[in-house]
Amino acid sequence: MYIRRKPNKTGTTSIQVVSKAGGKYKVVRSFGVGRTEQELVRLEEHAREFVCERRGFTGELFVDEDEVHLEDFVSTLQNTQIQVIGPELIFGCLYDRIGYGKIKNELFRHLVVSRLFSPGSKLKTIDCMERFQGIIYSRDKIYRFMDTLCEKEKKEEKADIKTEVEQIAFEHTRRVLRGKIRVVFYDMTTLYFEAADEDDLRKTGFSKDGKQQCPQIFLGLLTTGGGNPPGYEIFEGNIFEGHTFIPVLQNMEKKYPMGKPIVVADAGLLSDKNRRALESSGYTYILGARVKNSTTILKEQVSGFNLNSGEAKAIKQDNGTRLIVSMSDKRAGKDKHNREKGLARLQKRIRSGKLAKSGINNRGYNKYLKLEGEVTITLDKEKFAADAAWDGIKGYVTNTKLPVKKVIENYGNLWYIERAFRMNKTDLRIRPIYHHLRNRMEGHICICFTAYTVLLEMERMLKQAKSDITLKRAQELTKTMYQLTYRLPKSRLAKTKILGMTSEQQHLYDIVVRWSKRK
Repeated sequence: MYIRRKPNKTGTTSIQVVSKAGGKYKVVRSFGVGRTEQELVRLEEHAREFVCERRGFTGELFVDEDEVHLEDFVSTLQNTQIQVIGPELIFGCLYDRIGYGKIKNELFRHLVVSRLFSPGSKLKTIDCMERFQGIIYSRDKIYRFMDTLCEKEKKEEKADIKTEVEQIAFEHTRRVLRGKIRVVFYDMTTLYFEAADEDDLRKTGFSKDGKQQCPQIFLGLLTTGGGNPPGYEIFEGNIFEGHTFIPVLQNMEKKYPMGKPIVVADAGLLSDKNRRALESSGYTYILGARVKNSTTILKEQVSGFNLNSGEAKAIKQDNGTRLIVSMSDKRAGKDKHNREKGLARLQKRIRSGKLAKSGINNRGYNKYLKLEGEVTITLDKEKFAADAAWDGIKGYVTNTKLPVKKVIENYGNLWYIERAFRMNKTDLRIRPIYHHLRNRMEGHICICFTAYTVLLEMERMLKQAKSDITLKRAQELTKTMYQLTYRLPKSRLAKTKILGMTSEQQHLYDIVVRWSKRK
């Protein structure tokens, strides 16, 4: 039972006690009519006493008409009317902010947002989109889309989505860097497959993931300061990484007006051929150098510097480059720890008898092994002790005119690309790759690349707002932002409402959504 006010044609209002049973309303008792608020309140007091008596107790408790209607409405709600809106609300806003909204393909958008929300296989993505976001796609439709994601439309000669993605990423990078790309960083990583068979792209080779038995591909990534990537390329899994360096640069130069930025790469890409190719193309560069592998004369010269921590020296070389060497106590501690750890591992293998002559090569810490006779394996303690003199020493080769300090500082920013690989492998789970068709592999990497740029933009905005929310926390917050879809009782119009957020979620929303709208 509840009390209601019923307007009359005469201008008065009736006070009634009404009950509901079997979906029908029945007037239990009328308590008269009133014209003023004072009269209505007095009649409601009598009605309240009546309700309490009929319920078998006394007090102030009674049911309000609005509460009954609200209860009726709530009772009709179903789980399917509540969706997780956070990923689209936050990541979708960032997706549009970067410029990807120009890509007129809703499925691509959903796949990118889902990769940020719940990374996994495409089958898991299908389940996730349906369960949490109410978006339904068949497996066949997604796989057909993956087949064409990186293919040009031949009829209209329209660019494929990968080309559009890279062009948008490049333009966004230029905006972030205020129009000028001065330095680019290049590195490679391996992506393995949960399969045993090889093909023309998937090959077994040296794996940076330690998955030597699994077929793999190489991913070459180019980034700028801050980690923004203008583009990427993929290569067969058994290629030598030094052979990928120049092709990636040449492809990027053909696609975009990058100019001639300084190119920074680690020692694995250092070769005379690569240096000559960079110089003939008009590039300046900063490359890592393996000082311990230099000539005896050069090593003696470096040893004679007796550098203290934080000091650096430059040596002019005959080919017009400079070899810069620096010393760091922090690096020295790390080098010593790694040498001793490698030595202990070798000693353990020798004692166990598992280290056979056939399995020995000169990679890594195996150089400390010495073969005596046909089968006797011992440790070369002299070589181990000699290497201690190089703890903390780092070398760089450059043809730039930059001061020594700037060369070291720019090379130190290679961590941006290392972090890019880490974020793709952990946050976005770019590997293992479950596809076996080349088009689908390329489509998968394109989706992950796009998702990475969205993550990077979120991080940039959080830093710009000086927020305490971390990137990882922001991802978690999006998973508990909900939206309710319902219909109005009389008009039956469909409406949506974002449910109330926590203060932390509201803070994230204000940074990403409201700030983006102002811009």
